[in-house]
Amino acid sequence: MRESLKNAQERAQRVFDCLNDHYPPVTTFLTHKNTFELLIAVILSAQCTDERVNLVTPTLFEVLPNPRAFVEASLDDIQGLINSINFFNNKAKNIQLTSQILLEKYQSKVPKSLDDLIQLPGVGRKTANVVLGQAFGIPGITVDTHVKRLTQRLKFTKNDDPVKIEMDLIKRWPTDLWIDLSSLLILHGRQVCDARKPNCGKCIIASECPSFKLSD
Repeated sequence: MRESLKNAQERAQRVFDCLNDHYPPVTTFLTHKNTFELLIAVILSAQCTDERVNLVTPTLFEVLPNPRAFVEASLDDIQGLINSINFFNNKAKNIQLTSQILLEKYQSKVPKSLDDLIQLPGVGRKTANVVLGQAFGIPGITVDTHVKRLTQRLKFTKNDDPVKIEMDLIKRWPTDLWIDLSSLLILHGRQVCDARKPNCGKCIIASECPSFKLSD
C-alpha cells in the first residue's frame, strides 16, 4: 500500500526527532576556519573521505590562505599539496579556477546564491548546499551517498538521481530541519546504516524503516 504524503511527513518528522535526540549537535565534518576554506574543502571531498581531506587542508591553507594565493600559485604546486586526495589533478584545476572567479567576480568572497555557486568549477548542488547551510544558514538538503542510501531504505524516495532525491526529500521535511537533517543522516549512515551490512539490530529508527520491517 502506497504511503500518503501526510503519513510520510509524519514518519519523516519522527525519524528526525529520534536522530536529533540521539546524536550530539553536528555541523560539517570538514575542518575549516572560514567560508572560503569550507568551499575548497567540500570540493576536495568529492569521492574522497572527510578524514583524508582534513589531513591535507591544514597545510594547504597555511601555504595558500585565500583566493589570490591559489590564483598566483602554479598548478604543479597546488597538485603537490593535495596529491593524496582522489582525482587531485582535476581538483587542483577546479579550485584554482574557482579561486580566480571568486577573486575577479566576487571580490574574493564566496557567493550566497545556489545559482552562483553551481557555476563555479567543481561545485554541484551537493557542494553548494553544504556551503549555504553551514556557512550562511541557508536551508538545503545535501544528498551524498549516505543520504541517498538511508532515504531509499526509509522509502522516502525511489530515485537514484541526487537532484530528484533532493526534490523528494524537501516535500517530506520542513525547511527549518534541512541543514541538520543532512548531517544527522550522514552520521547515522556512517555509524549504523552501513552500505554493505546495516546494523539494523542497533538502529534507533528501525521502527520507522520499511526496509527493516521487510527483513525482520
